[in-house]
Amino acid sequence: MTPSLRQKLGATLLDWPSYEWHLRGIRAAAGSRGHWTRIGNRRDRLVLGPEGRGVLCEGRWTSRLHGCYVFPALGRRLLERALAEWPIAFAERPGAARPTTPPDVSFVIGHRGLDRLPQLALVLSSIAAQAELTVECVLVEQSQRAEIADRIPDWVRYVHTPAPEGMPYSRSWAFNVGARAARGRLLAFHDGDMVVPARYATELLDVRRRGYEVINLKRFVFYLAARETERALQGEPVGGAPERVVQNLEGGGSVAVDRDTFFALGGFDESFVGWGGEDNEFWERSAARIVWRWGYVPLVHLHHIDQLEKGRRDRATAELLAERSRISPPERIRELAGRAFGSLAGPAPTYRAGRRR
Repeated sequence: MTPSLRQKLGATLLDWPSYEWHLRGIRAAAGSRGHWTRIGNRRDRLVLGPEGRGVLCEGRWTSRLHGCYVFPALGRRLLERALAEWPIAFAERPGAARPTTPPDVSFVIGHRGLDRLPQLALVLSSIAAQAELTVECVLVEQSQRAEIADRIPDWVRYVHTPAPEGMPYSRSWAFNVGARAARGRLLAFHDGDMVVPARYATELLDVRRRGYEVINLKRFVFYLAARETERALQGEPVGGAPERVVQNLEGGGSVAVDRDTFFALGGFDESFVGWGGEDNEFWERSAARIVWRWGYVPLVHLHHIDQLEKGRRDRATAELLAERSRISPPERIRELAGRAFGSLAGPAPTYRAGRRR
C-alpha cells in the first residue's frame, strides 16, 4: 500500500526531524537522547531501562515504525546505524568447546518443511558466529517424517518429533521438547528466520548475570524484502531498505529464559496449535518472575512465503489467547507446571547429538 500525500506531509514535518536527531547520535551512549534506540512513533511513550540501558515502548501490542513505512530510506538508514553498533557475522560452526561442558547459551528452534531451509541455514550461521562464549543450537523438526536431519550442519543438535497426520505446526510443543534436550542454563527460544548480531548471546548472558530470569533484548526487528533476503542468502552483507520495522515485539521472535525459571513457569502452553498467541501467553506468565523488557539490540527477519495454514489459524489462536488471559497467570502457572510436556503426540522424539571438530 502506497503512503498517501497526507501521510508523507505528516512524516516530513513530524517524523523526519526526530529520525535525523537520533540517527546522527550513533556514537552516543544507548541511554542518551540522541541514539537510534530512542526512535519511535509520535504518540509512543518510551521508557529507559535501568542505568539508561535499553528502551521500552509502552503498550502491549507490537507496532510498526510509521516513518520507515512512509520513507523506506529512513528504514535503510536505521538498519545501517543499528548494524554498525551490532554487526552480524557468519560462521560454519561455533568455536571449539568441550562436549562434556554445558554451553553458556542454548538456542532452541522449531521447524517444519523444506521451503525455508536457506533462511534457516543463514540463521544457524549467525548463531555459530556468536562471540566470546559457547553456544549450542537444538533444532526440533516437527513433522510426520524426518526430512532435514541430513540438510543441517552436524554441530546442530537435531530432534525429530513425529506429528500426527494433519496436525498444524505447534511452536509451543517444539519449544518445550527443545528445552528438555538443551544443555545450557540459559535458553534462547528463537525463530528460524531471524538473524542475530554476533554479540547477541553474550549480551543475553550478561543480563542474566545481573539477576534477570526472562530476557527480551529486541528493540527493533527489521523485516527484509524478498530481494534483500535473496542477496543475503547469496552471501552479500545484510542490508537494504526493510519492508517494515517492528518494535515492542514481546515474547515472539527471540526471548531468553533461565532454564529453571522456564520449567517453573510451566513452559509454553501446548493448547496453542498453529501460529500466534503462545508467545503472548507465555509473556503474561513471565511477569511473575524478574523480567528484562528494555530493548537495545536489532534482529533481522528474512523474507519467506507464509505457510498455507497460517491465515486459517490466526483467529483460532487469538480467541484462545483471550480465553486463557481471563485466567490469572498464577493459576495458569500451577496448571501448566503440573502438565507433562509433549502431550500432543504419541511417538517419542528421536535425537541426534551435535558434533564438534
